[in-house]
Amino acid sequence: MWPKISSSKRQTNSPDYVFLLWAGIWVILGLIFLTSASSVLGYQKFNDSYFYLKRQLLYGLLPGLAAFTFFSRWPYQNLKKYATPALILSLVLLLTVFIPGLGFKYGGAQRWVNFLGFSFQPSEFVKLTFLVYLSSWLASRGRENLSDLRQGLLPFLLVLGTVLGLVLLQKDLGTASVIGVSALLTFFVAGANLVHLGLITVFGSGALWWLIMKVGYRAQRFTVFLDPSLDPQGIGYHINQALLAVGSGGLFGLGIGYSRQKYQYLPEVTGDSIFAVIAEELGFVFTTLFIILLMAFFWRGFKIARQAPDEFGRYLAIGILAWLAWQTGINMASMVNILPLTGVPLPLVSSGGTALMTALAAIGILINISRQAKSLPKKI
Repeated sequence: MWPKISSSKRQTNSPDYVFLLWAGIWVILGLIFLTSASSVLGYQKFNDSYFYLKRQLLYGLLPGLAAFTFFSRWPYQNLKKYATPALILSLVLLLTVFIPGLGFKYGGAQRWVNFLGFSFQPSEFVKLTFLVYLSSWLASRGRENLSDLRQGLLPFLLVLGTVLGLVLLQKDLGTASVIGVSALLTFFVAGANLVHLGLITVFGSGALWWLIMKVGYRAQRFTVFLDPSLDPQGIGYHINQALLAVGSGGLFGLGIGYSRQKYQYLPEVTGDSIFAVIAEELGFVFTTLFIILLMAFFWRGFKIARQAPDEFGRYLAIGILAWLAWQTGINMASMVNILPLTGVPLPLVSSGGTALMTALAAIGILINISRQAKSLPKKI
């Protein structure tokens, strides 16, 4: 049973149906793209071309729709009551990846937990629970205190550093960048001191450079990013195959289902490389239309954030949109060699039940905020 919805004046508007339409199209296209990109790998590994689609539907879409329905109707202000316990639970889950028998490695990274036959990635939950906690904390402090060193910057860095530290221990620099960027943007919108933000940016950039140079494969990826022709059969193989896929699409693409690179040439076709398959099958024109759809989604989302009835809702909406936008951007940029390969999946498209469920829950919260908007625009 879903909880009864408050009959208070907060729930006076209809949800933003335009934003809901863009989100729905994104999810449907994601399932179509995943079906095409995963067909060869699914048949090769499991003798079932639809294996990854079925898994995405069962472990991602179904629980994701349940979470979306719940969070779109349950007044989002109630999240403040559970912000601290939810974050603590998420941090505990981050630690479970290091417990023998529960956590397991894939691709050299320790990011997953296997419990009772179900595998999930705790860092996906942290993306949302941390933003809920951060938005609640920022709203409770007030803009005046946030510009203060002791009241604003130091507590913010303490919590953010704890979360990022646990994620980085899992060798997941891409997810750490998503959490860090979304947190910084939310902090900025809430009224952080610009000097403090500048210092964070400088020291954060230095720390990022150190993390890249300290780990061999990251340094090699950066070198290949600067010159993809280096070692095309070794460390440069992934980006070269991705660029070949994107270039093969031409103007109008090879057609849905007709990618050549998914035939065991392009690594991680169901994960972080799926955009390369999309570009190969859709071509430049239709891939551009897909990107325009995503831009319309984010533009409408930021309108919802502007019209949020309270600071908590505004900060939470901004954080969620920054998370999804940054993750989408770095995934696509890495596939066309604008950024180094990061291993970050494409939201609502790449295979991953935990990621899809969490993203749909976050979109449900945005719909909830739109229900309570002060004066929500009805036109794009």
